[in-house]
Amino acid sequence: MSGVVNGGISFWYADDGIPAMRDPLDGDVSADVVIVGGGYTGLWTAYYLKKAVPFLRIVVLERKFCGYGASGRNGGWLYNGVAGRDRYAKLHGHEAAVRLQRAMNDTVDEVVRAADEEGIEADVHKGGVLEIACTPAQLARLNAFHAHELSYGEKDRELYGARETAERIRVADAVGSSWTPHGARVHPVKLVKGLAAAVEALGVTIHERTTVTEIRAKHAVTPYGTVRAPYVLRCTEGFTAGLKGQRRTWLPMNSSMIATEPLTDAQWETVGWEGRQALGDMAHVYMYAQRTADGRIALGGRGVPYRFGSRTDNDGRTQEATVEALRETLVRFFPALAGVRIEHAWSGVLGVPRDWCATVTLDRSTGIGWAGGYVGSGVATANLAARTLRDLVQRDSGQGGRTELTELPWVGHKVRRWEPEPLRWVGVRGLYAAYRSADRRELAEPGVGSSRLARVADRIAGRH
Repeated sequence: MSGVVNGGISFWYADDGIPAMRDPLDGDVSADVVIVGGGYTGLWTAYYLKKAVPFLRIVVLERKFCGYGASGRNGGWLYNGVAGRDRYAKLHGHEAAVRLQRAMNDTVDEVVRAADEEGIEADVHKGGVLEIACTPAQLARLNAFHAHELSYGEKDRELYGARETAERIRVADAVGSSWTPHGARVHPVKLVKGLAAAVEALGVTIHERTTVTEIRAKHAVTPYGTVRAPYVLRCTEGFTAGLKGQRRTWLPMNSSMIATEPLTDAQWETVGWEGRQALGDMAHVYMYAQRTADGRIALGGRGVPYRFGSRTDNDGRTQEATVEALRETLVRFFPALAGVRIEHAWSGVLGVPRDWCATVTLDRSTGIGWAGGYVGSGVATANLAARTLRDLVQRDSGQGGRTELTELPWVGHKVRRWEPEPLRWVGVRGLYAAYRSADRRELAEPGVGSSRLARVADRIAGRH
């Protein structure tokens, strides 16, 4: 599509500028903790560890620059969703999952608090998250979703009909919505840049342009030298498959986004959205969007969901068919914006475990820890995971004991690996073909119920 800046990492970097890269590692070094990955998880972990124990020598290793991966490409949804909650309820009991949900609710406020304390200007607006339904089948799922969230203690969630939804945002054909206050819009790159600067100011050493090729007990190996430390923390999310022995650990799922040109006041009048809530829907292949601080709509969804062999993209470049599909979603939601230009398109990868459960683990026998598998909910979840890693390291090193975070049900969770190729590629492509088929049928036949095909796909995928 002509006139669209495609790739270039993401619109957030086009808006805020690609940072000057820090120096790579230069030879072997020793540390108390080495963190692999300079995204939200790695940086928050360094931040909280250094704040808790200022004398720790902490080194962060990042293969490109901090925020190059999902932390610099996401939709800017800081919200309370956590992958795997229902499974944790089955494994550990409902109350354990409620504790995890409460921790996630609090995490939204913790990120806002920490950013404010560190003077990080990240265009934060805490307007909550509004998830809408546009067909009878979606409305049935919305009502079930709303009731399910209430069962996990979210008593401040609100359910709206068509009229109340239109008062908040004028999405064509919207028949209902569910809103939670536990969410905020953020500028992902401003947040990750500010966090990296705050971590460095605390005395943490960050080496960029330093690819870690292998993690083993007390060693993070790179082409430029090895960092030796009692604790090696893997915080690589969707790029985990690039590490030796990790190709089938987490699947790198692709998600794509577009950003419009800035809308005029008249166009915003037709759209509404004065509350600047993060916006999602109840489609099987769901969308997510925000109203940016400079007056654009940034909207995302699945494009090509997975590349053979767990490959990742080249600086966010996105297929034209995906850009067009996202534009069609935008216009279906807001028909008055049919003539609005799409100025940016990009893609990124998120980490998906085989059972769709986010996890935090520290192997006390090796000192190797990891956190991730956020399945797209990482902007807030990474912060909770980082504070949990902090507590696990402190407990293991004798500087702390058990805490509320170390007792959450996602700590130490084990999951089997993904299938080998070509089964992995065929399976993921097939699943998302089924989801898209289900969405098309529900839009074309408004009276149809929720697709059985999509429910079967969920069970095969391991999502439920």
